Amino acid sequence: MATVLMCRRFPRLSRVTTFSTTAKLKAEGGGSKREQEKEGNPGTGNTRTEPTATIQLLNPLDYRVLYNPSAYTKSRAGSPPSSDQALGDTFTSPGTAEVQHTFRTTSPQALPPLGDALPKPMSKLLLKQSISAPLSTAQATGEAERERVEMHDSKEDPRVFQKGRPEYRSLSYDKCEPVETLPVEEGDSILQSVAVHKGGQSPGTIAEHFRRLSRLPEEQQVALLSKPRFNALCRCAVRNMGSFSTPDLIDILKASVRLVVPPGHPLLNACESEFCRRVWDMSLDQVLLVADCWRCLERSVPSYLSILFSYANMHWKDLTLPRFVQLVYIIGEGRRSPADLTQKVESMILKYLDSFTLEEVGAICLGLFKSLSGISDHVMRRIADRVSLQMEDMSTYALVNVLKMLRYTRMDHLPLLKELGKVIPARIPTINIQGIMHITLSCSSLHYFDEGIMAAVAMSLPSKVTYCRSKDAAKFLWSFGCLDYEPPNEEEFYSSLIEQMHRKLHEFGKFPEHLLTGLLGLAFVKRYPEELIDFALRDEFVQKTRGSKYELKKDLFTLSKSVEIECPGYRGSRLPPRFHQEITEMVLNFAEQEIYVRPEIVEATSLLENMLGGPEYVKSHMILPHTRSSDLEVHLDVDGHPIPFNSRDVAADRKLQDFGVSLTDDLMTQLIKGRSNIQPPVEVEGGARTPGQERGEKARPPRAGDGAALSAGALLMDTGVRVGPQLGSSLEAPSSLGLAGQPRAVKLAVQVSNRNHYCYCSKRLLGLHRLKRRQLRHLGYVVVELPFWEWFPLLKRRRLEKLSYLHYKVFNPALLGKAG
Repeated sequence: MATVLMCRRFPRLSRVTTFSTTAKLKAEGGGSKREQEKEGNPGTGNTRTEPTATIQLLNPLDYRVLYNPSAYTKSRAGSPPSSDQALGDTFTSPGTAEVQHTFRTTSPQALPPLGDALPKPMSKLLLKQSISAPLSTAQATGEAERERVEMHDSKEDPRVFQKGRPEYRSLSYDKCEPVETLPVEEGDSILQSVAVHKGGQSPGTIAEHFRRLSRLPEEQQVALLSKPRFNALCRCAVRNMGSFSTPDLIDILKASVRLVVPPGHPLLNACESEFCRRVWDMSLDQVLLVADCWRCLERSVPSYLSILFSYANMHWKDLTLPRFVQLVYIIGEGRRSPADLTQKVESMILKYLDSFTLEEVGAICLGLFKSLSGISDHVMRRIADRVSLQMEDMSTYALVNVLKMLRYTRMDHLPLLKELGKVIPARIPTINIQGIMHITLSCSSLHYFDEGIMAAVAMSLPSKVTYCRSKDAAKFLWSFGCLDYEPPNEEEFYSSLIEQMHRKLHEFGKFPEHLLTGLLGLAFVKRYPEELIDFALRDEFVQKTRGSKYELKKDLFTLSKSVEIECPGYRGSRLPPRFHQEITEMVLNFAEQEIYVRPEIVEATSLLENMLGGPEYVKSHMILPHTRSSDLEVHLDVDGHPIPFNSRDVAADRKLQDFGVSLTDDLMTQLIKGRSNIQPPVEVEGGARTPGQERGEKARPPRAGDGAALSAGALLMDTGVRVGPQLGSSLEAPSSLGLAGQPRAVKLAVQVSNRNHYCYCSKRLLGLHRLKRRQLRHLGYVVVELPFWEWFPLLKRRRLEKLSYLHYKVFNPALLGKAG
């Protein structure tokens, strides 16, 4: 058992460097101080006696990363993602089947050398024990108790807003409201009278019986439901259903709530049919009250809700503020959004916005979020405006509901986000795990990085990690990776979450998206847990992903190719080549239609072709299709000359295409007046000119030395953009030396970035793009960025200014200087 606990605590991770826990224990006389504290349970025993406790970590080279997996934005059934969310800004969601699996095992043996960092498969028996062996009775009892506590702690009451106004008492039913308890003897007397009269009592008397029985002590109510005489009373009510007055029928429904009648009980079936029949004869308050009772009973009543929405539409002018909030609450709990009410809902929100309590604002946002109701940016911004001014007075639950809707609408409201960074860190230790998850996920989904929030989450999470569902653990991992943040307690933070992923392994057959979400988040921060990856890439698991309502193929593709590049020693399951080929073709087809044709990429490609001597010197493509963004590839020899390498059909490459280029004033002037208004090409050293030379003069491709005139930080004429070394901060180290110490040709991967590659209002690169650049460097490329804050303003400048900028970026002497 000691070995089992050790392995569960330290799941094997892929890292560039490896270490042996066994070796460490022998050398240091025990585990690290942190691990000793975390493994203080005496049940762990003496782990040094078990050689199978050897653990290896593979650290992917020099990294961090972001990415928005497939389950957290769009599903297959939903609308297609926008171009800004190209090919993978989504994640995963619940499936249907639940199957428990065990990991592939690995055998204990000597650690491989650094170049072969991933460990061989471990012992099957050990891994089976660590992952799927049953818990002892004491452990099972402890975990069951934690589960019960968490169910209580994590589920906030969505009806708390109803306590803010007395008007809600006629619109909702509070089963916790104290009532005078009925003596047990009186309850028995009622049931006795039912048996005596054998169903011959009047509807009013039957309703009174239900009212009185609902006041029995709770311990008596459980036994009541199984008594034959109570069932006889229910049958009597069903036979007289059409004879009850509406108030009596509502009282029977209220009694059912207090007695906790099962949702599928025949009495409730009859009640639903009767209420659907008589809705149009009821008052608006009664209609909303009945809907609230169905909610308390946790019974799905789509037919009744459809009639209710039509009824509300007809009586819209009668909606007071409490009635409106209660209606939105019912819409949310019903998980459906009536399209014909959308505009009216927005108008009503604006009408009452300043009069809502802060809890009602939270209830409105939660109702809209649960029903996936669209809302205009204007309305959402107005809500955020109010919340940002009163956040300190708002409950955390209401604030989290606002953040959910902010995330759903992709609203970048900076004042609210800044205020969140001031208010929420101090509250984090007192918030339940699901609330913390939604706060973290909102920040990452909006690409907003606040170190105070993230650090507070990281410090609070390890002590609460056993309360995490598989979904919670996955979203935490993805959020931290997305924002490329490694907290001060990163080892404790990540080891606790990885351990929880192991505990929740049995859930991934039903929710495969959560496993992929977590693994991608781990990849972003240099962590590859081999057993979990092996499990995710098995054929059985891949088959499970096909049953998900989310498109998970691209996530599998990203994970698989990242492991292939960064973990050469990996010995576990792999995706078949045909799978890679299928997804690569899908990604490239999308890129041809949506990415390569973006104006900033088209312009950079055209100018580089012109500057270097033709399309054979530059290739616009995806070097790493699994990272889902494009590159402009350029090769330079050891002397800095461009090397032709693109063997595409040049004639085909130059076919006219409708790229939708904007006709600016400068472009029209050039088209009309020719080149007379353009300054002569800049002379560079050696008397060479830029590639727009006179016809008949053979062009010499530029080389690195030609950029000397620009390398001192020269200021481009009339642009206000400095292109000196301070703008070259994104230039990366060139490829390594070849055999015999001879420098290889430099392969440049030019990145035309945009603001969606960075955290909101910052120059902090997001996770997926960090991952991409790390892998490009690993494959020998030098990453050269055209950052959007430099390149986008230049798109409106003169051609010569853009050429000068590109010339400095590509032929910066520092590139070859490092390569040599």
